[in-house]
Parts: sequence; structure tokens; C-alpha cells
Amino acid sequence: MNVVFGPVPSRRLGRSLGIDPIPLKTCNWNCVYCQLGRTTPLCNERRLYVPRETILEQLDQALSGPLKYEIDWITIIGSGEPTLHSELGQLILDIKQRTQIPVAVMTNGALLYRPRVRRELMAADAVIPSLDAGDPFLYRKINRPWPRLTFQRHVAGIRIFNQEYGGKLWVESMLIAGMNDSDQALFDLRDRLEEIEPDEIHINVPTRPPAETWVQPPPPERLERACQILGESSRIISKPARLADLSSLPRLKETILEIITRHPMTEEELGEVLPGCSREDIREAIASLQAAGEARQVDRLDRRFWSSAKARYPLH
Repeated sequence: MNVVFGPVPSRRLGRSLGIDPIPLKTCNWNCVYCQLGRTTPLCNERRLYVPRETILEQLDQALSGPLKYEIDWITIIGSGEPTLHSELGQLILDIKQRTQIPVAVMTNGALLYRPRVRRELMAADAVIPSLDAGDPFLYRKINRPWPRLTFQRHVAGIRIFNQEYGGKLWVESMLIAGMNDSDQALFDLRDRLEEIEPDEIHINVPTRPPAETWVQPPPPERLERACQILGESSRIISKPARLADLSSLPRLKETILEIITRHPMTEEELGEVLPGCSREDIREAIASLQAAGEARQVDRLDRRFWSSAKARYPLH
């Protein structure tokens, strides 16, 4: 499977060419809301998971391909935690030498307390770390991190990084009904965000299949309340206004598998990013992937999603 994929629609970055330098669910968090299922086992080892040369070869192909003018951002996103890739810093520099397209890194931010990791991210145009809780208890309950990672290190790491960094720092906060959407939880979160002083606060809700069946998005009135409490720099991340048309990519089955491995989608959503393909062709491709043991159905949020068969979603 390619480690460079898309471009895919992003709710904040337009049409994003993704780079996935980490195997599926290689992560030091096991978030209850993760759209890629549970992390089993947790991993906190930095190493060369995918050779940099492999990534760059595929990137060169994408930048010379038919969709090169459809790319708004290059996003190092990972189907795990991308800062676990030991050559991430050099990879960012190599990308910047090849193109003027801005580079974003989406990370949980758990390793930003390490000076080397902070230095490696300095060349990125935007870094988007996560902060879902304002206190250690909710941090453990929601993010379920590697045991030696602490809430204090997490907040301090993002704060220090922002003091050193010259690009855009957008902190993402995933809100879950009944967990971190109460006034008290939001006031605690606001206090930590004021320490960090990000350029923007991105309020997100589960729209993809969460790892745990009980995870639900907060009602609209709680999102409005979150914006009031978190302040003027906060905004709710909504559905992308424009979608990339991936219909021109060859090998429909491989294209669908690359999409749903990183972004589980419903059949209707696949139809939106593949408008040049008939619904029957999409259904046949999904059925073939399922029969081959490569794709699976996941029922969450009262919808039917398709994801990689390797993802781990509990039934209850």
C-alpha cells in the first residue's frame, strides 16, 4: 500500500496530500474516539518505520501526477503517531526542497516535551497537536496514553514548542458528549490553552467511527457553549467545502483501501470523493476488498463505515 495518498478532503486544510510514515495504529495513545480503532499494543519507540527514500519516491510521483494541481497542503498525518518516525525532521526538509506547497504535521503532541522532536518540527508550516482535556484525570480517561507519558509533560511540551516555533500552531480539541463537554471541563481546558497561546483552537467532534461504541458527539448547544468558553480563537471544524475528485486515479480497489485505511468512510462519502465512478463500481470494489479480508464494516454513530480489516473496533 502506498504511504503517500490522496489528495483527500480535509476539514481545515482543503485538499490534502497525505503522507503516512507509520504503520497502522503505531501510536503512544489509545484514544477512545480514534477513527482507526484501538491501539494494541501501545508503542512509544521512535524508529525508521518506513524508509525516507520510499516516501520521497512516492511523493515525487504524486507531485508529477494528474492531481498535482488539486493539492492545497501536504499533510504528514499517519495512521499512528507520526513523531514516532525517527527521520521526521529530515523528511520535512526534503519535502520543502521539492515543492512550495505548505507542509502540516498532525500529531497528538505527546513527544513535544523532547527537545529533539520539537527541533524536527520547526520547518513545518503548521503543526496541529491535540489537547482534549484540562486535567490529568480526563487526559488518562480520553487519551489512554503510554504509561510514562504525563499530562504535565504534554501541556508543557506544546507550550514550549509554541514559544520556539515560527509557524502556525493550531491546537485540536476533540469533544465527547458526557466526558469533556461540561462547563467545568471546558473551563479547565481553556486554562491550559491560555498557557499554550495557540494561533487557533480547533473544536472537533467524532464524525468517523470511534474506537469505543459509547463515544458520541456533543449536541449543538454544547459546541456553541464551548466556543463561548474557549474564546475568540476557537472555531468548530466543519465538513470541507470542496472535495478532491480521486476518480482519475488508477486501480479503484487500491484507491479505496488507501482512503479507508486512514479515513474510514461510508459508501456515500466514497461516492463524493469518487464522483467519476458509479455507485455499483464502488460497491463491487468494497465487496471485493471485504471478501479478500482487506476491508471491514464498522457500525458507529448510527452509520455504516468501511475501514481497513486490520483496525480493531470492539463490538460493545
